[in-house]
This record gives sequence, structure tokens and C-alpha cells, in this order.
Amino acid sequence: MYRLLVAQVLLGCWSVAQPFCPSQCTCVYHGRSDGTGSRSVLCNDPDMSDIPVNVPLDTVKLRVEKTAVRRVPTEAFYYLSELRYLWITYNSITSVDPGSFYNLKVLHELRLDGNMIAIFPWESLKEMPSLRTLDLHNNRLTNVPVEAAPYLVNITYLDISSNKLTTLPSDLVDIWPPFSGILPSANASQKIVLGLQDNPWYCDCRISKLIELSKMSSIPVALMDQFLTCSGPENLAGVLFQRAELDQCLKPSVKISATKITSSLGSNVILRCDATGFPTPTLLWTRADGSAFNNTVVQQSPGEGVHWSILSLHSIVFKDAGDYLCKAKNVAGKAEASITLSVDGMQATTQSPPITITKLPDGQPVTSFAETRMPLNTSLSPTLTTRAAMTTMPPMPTRKSLGPGEGVQRSPPAGDKPAKVQQSKGDKGLMMSDKFKKKADIKDIEVVEETSDTAVLLWTAEGLPSDAPLTVVYFPYDAKENKESVDTEVGQGKLLLEYLMPNLLYTVCLVTKGSVSGKEQCVDFSTLDNGDDDGQNKVLMIASGIACAVAVPLIVVLLYKILCLYCKGNSSRNSGPDEDLSKETYVKFETLTMKQRTLNGQANDLWARRQTQDSERMLLCSRSSIDSQMTYKSDSSRSEYLC
Repeated sequence: MYRLLVAQVLLGCWSVAQPFCPSQCTCVYHGRSDGTGSRSVLCNDPDMSDIPVNVPLDTVKLRVEKTAVRRVPTEAFYYLSELRYLWITYNSITSVDPGSFYNLKVLHELRLDGNMIAIFPWESLKEMPSLRTLDLHNNRLTNVPVEAAPYLVNITYLDISSNKLTTLPSDLVDIWPPFSGILPSANASQKIVLGLQDNPWYCDCRISKLIELSKMSSIPVALMDQFLTCSGPENLAGVLFQRAELDQCLKPSVKISATKITSSLGSNVILRCDATGFPTPTLLWTRADGSAFNNTVVQQSPGEGVHWSILSLHSIVFKDAGDYLCKAKNVAGKAEASITLSVDGMQATTQSPPITITKLPDGQPVTSFAETRMPLNTSLSPTLTTRAAMTTMPPMPTRKSLGPGEGVQRSPPAGDKPAKVQQSKGDKGLMMSDKFKKKADIKDIEVVEETSDTAVLLWTAEGLPSDAPLTVVYFPYDAKENKESVDTEVGQGKLLLEYLMPNLLYTVCLVTKGSVSGKEQCVDFSTLDNGDDDGQNKVLMIASGIACAVAVPLIVVLLYKILCLYCKGNSSRNSGPDEDLSKETYVKFETLTMKQRTLNGQANDLWARRQTQDSERMLLCSRSSIDSQMTYKSDSSRSEYLC
């Protein structure tokens, strides 16, 4: 009895000393003969909806499989510092927090396959420096960013198969031999295993290195499936990687005409930028300080892989000075170059006239302004209306008379008397009298006759000469950086915009030197959908098909009738004499003499031909047997003829 009691006490103490195991999990301790061991925990309850938090601290392997867990929270395994194998497979996980794997310094293997993960926090891999196996197959990943490359350098087993990947960054492929610089003979005992199959790969220059890698042999990289295939583009769909030939992408390279430009105040400046790369890079001009500007930009691509852009700055002022950045971008990367513009000239300033305040006897103050004199050769600056703002040029000498409509506001022709500028009671700036202002503007901007790829722009000009230069700038409403410009004249009043995209909202602006209107000279319009043209084409095709279906049988019947008549006519001509002969009777007269007939009846046969009726023909035929007999008479008897 005493021994039994002691055994029960010892058993209770041993059970208390054992680590606590979650109720929905199974904990197994694997002991060794030397007294050491490891613990593994399996949680596969279908009703489990959260990652267990009371897992034994000495757990080496944790498996959470086939549960209803949908999220891996932050620091979910913080206390499992000895964890080496973590399998969270075939659950319903859609979200993984970037801090989920914090403090897993010795984790060697991470498997998250069979879930619904669309975005994986690649930066979380830095918390697992000992990680060598990463299994993410059978998820919903759509891309692997280039930022993930530094965290995958030590991974020797990477499985991203059965996802929705279409491309891989070339910088990511560079971490694997031979692109990483490791020779095939170095560290040949250990290979890097990659699972890339069952993804809709789009075979273009972005995965040219991956395709090249699949064609190599005797390298320390092994693909789980050697027969990778392209899903796009259409001309390469279903083609094996080993048979695909692609050009490699080239990062953009930017060249500029000059790094520093100094120009005088009021002059025109042209900034040029050239870029090369494959595919052909796109170019974008920006200010280094982020300030907005809206100047004319002309872009052109003279050939594959080459693109240049020209930024035109008209009548520059001091605020145009600064750094201008030309940015080039394609699928392989980005590049940029800067041009520093300096404006040489004196800043024009306007001093406010002194104010004198006096008091009348009744105590009311009276404000008077001192007279301000301006030189006769000074005029107010012309203004250029753009979409962003109205830029005012500094004072310039007026030495010749400008024609009407050129947008120049001049001081009044007062001879030697100086112009007088007064400040009204409610204004703080200087203003010219309205009678000296001449307005020049573009009005009634309208877009008509829109199609799927063209549109007609109409406008009218007021106060501008017909040969005045006019720049038409148009771009998609939500892509202002893709501007196209066309130079024309104000007097045209009409311009055809071509090569537009169907079913897209565009903005078109008119910029002319001499316009003083402060309003934006822009209008929005939309191109038509190709579906409308397709609908009309389909109706025409259906109508044509019906017409053909009705007309072709009629034509065939008509040809058949004509052929029958033609054949019948030929038959009538060919068989006409025979039919006439069939209705006629050839009567043979034989000489009734005692002499024997000549062979074939050619010597004494006589023939006569006449029309006979059917009854007569039958009669003659019935007597043919009698007529064929010969009657013998004397030589002196005369010849008789029988019919």
C-alpha cells in the first residue's frame, strides 16, 4: 500500500513537471539515449482559428496543418526561440504580418504552402538568419519584388511554384549562379533547388536571364521541373523555355546636352535629354524642388531602344532658374540626369509710392500719393498664358511699335510727359488704365467629329494675326506626363488630332505667344469606343452575308438555265438533220433485169427522195421483202421498176 501511494505521488509530480500542451494539439517528446531530446507539436484541429500561443517553449518542430487559421499575427512565435522547423501548411491563411517571425534566430525551415497568401512580407526573412528552406508553393503570389533579393541570398531551397507569377526581376536572378559570380566548380556538393513551374510566365526580356538559366547545365542550380513553358505573349504561348529566344533588357542610360546653362533674362532656352535602353524607356521632366511647371515638351523615338525629349522654356524669368531632372524608366530600371539653369539679368522691382496722411479741419484724414515717374522706354511686360499659371516678363525696352493683337500693354503715348501711376484706395499694386489694354485671346475652343483614334479641334482667335505661332498640346486626362504637341498657326482655326487611344478622356490645350487671358485655354473630350465601329462592321457583315446567301443561289439557278438552253440548242443543231431524215423515206429503185447486181449496188442503183407519211413508210417497209426479189424475163423485155 505504501509503495502504491509513493508511485502515485511520483506520477503526479512528473505530470506537473511536464510542459503544458494546447488542447487542440498533440505534443510528442523524442528522447535520446544520452538524455537529450526534442519536442514536436502537431495542431490539426479543423476548428482551430488562431495560432496557438501556449506551445511548450522547448518545441523544435511546430506543425499547424488543415485548420481554419486565416492570419499569422505579430510575434506569434516570440517565445519559441529553439524552433527549427515551422510548418503552417494547407490552412486558410491570407495575411502574414511582417513581424510574425520575430525572434526565430535558429529557424531552418519555413513552409507556408497550400494557403491563400497573395502578398508575402519578404522583409520578415531578415528575422530568420539561419533560414535555408522556404516553401510558398500553391498560393496566390503575383510578384516577387526586387527588394526581396537581399533576403533570399542564403536560401538553398525556394519553392514558388503553382502561384500567379508572370515575371521575376533580373536582379533577383542575379543572386543565383552563374550570374552571382560563383563558378560551377565551387561548392558543387550543395545545389540551390528552385521550384518555378505552374506559373503563367510572360516571356519577354524581363525573364531573359531566367530562360537562360533554364538552358544551362553543370551549374549549382537545379530546377524541380525542367520543362517550364511560356504563357504569353501569344506568339510564344506554350513554348518551352529551352526553345524561347529573347533579348535581354537593358537599363536606361540618360545623356543630356549640358549640365549647366546660363541664359539672359527673357530669352528662350531649350533643354534636351536622350535615353537608350531596352525596351525603349519613357522620359519625364520634373523640377528638382518639386515645383510645378507646364512648358512645351516634344518627344520622339527614332528607333527601337532610343528616345529623346526636348523641353522648351519661353521668355524665362527668375523663377525658372533651378535644376531640371530628366527621368528615364523601363521594365529593367530607372535613370535620371539633371540640368542646372541660371538666369542672368537684373531683378526688376517696383517701389511703392510714399504715402502722406494729412488731416482736414473737421478731423477726417486725407491720403495722398506721391507722383511716380517711369522712363519713357519702359513698358509693362507681355504675358504668356499657360495651363499652370500666367508668367509675366520683366520690363523690356520698347523701341518699335508693335502691331495690334500682339499682347503688349504699353504706357500711353504722352510725349515727354511721364506716365502717372496712381494707387486706388482698395488696391495695393500698380494698374494701368483699361483703355490702354489690348486683349488677344483664343476663344470658342471646341472638339468635334470624335472617332476612336481621331478628333477635330476648332478655335477662333481675337486680336491675333493669322500667322501667329500656336502650339496645341494634348494628353490623356489621367496621364499628364504623356504630352504630345503640334505646332500650327492661329489662322488655321482647325486641326486634326490623330493616333489617339479609343474610349479615353483627353485634355487639349492651346498655347500662343501673345495671349493675355488668365483662363486656361484647355478643353476635355473623349474618343469613341472601338465597339461602336465593330458593331457597325458586324451589321454590314451580316447584311452582306444575307445578300450573298440570297444572290448566290439565284445566280447558280440562272447559270444552270442558261447552260441548259445552250446545250439544248447545240443538241437541236446536231440532231436536226437526223430527225429530218427519220421523218423521211429513202426509196430504192432496182433494175429488174436478168443481169446480176453489182456489189454494193453502186453501178445501177437509183435513188429518189420524197416526203412520206408514217403510214407510207410502214407500207414500204412491209414490201421490202418482195421488192428484194428479182423477176426473170427475156432479154428483150423492158426494165420495170417497182417501189
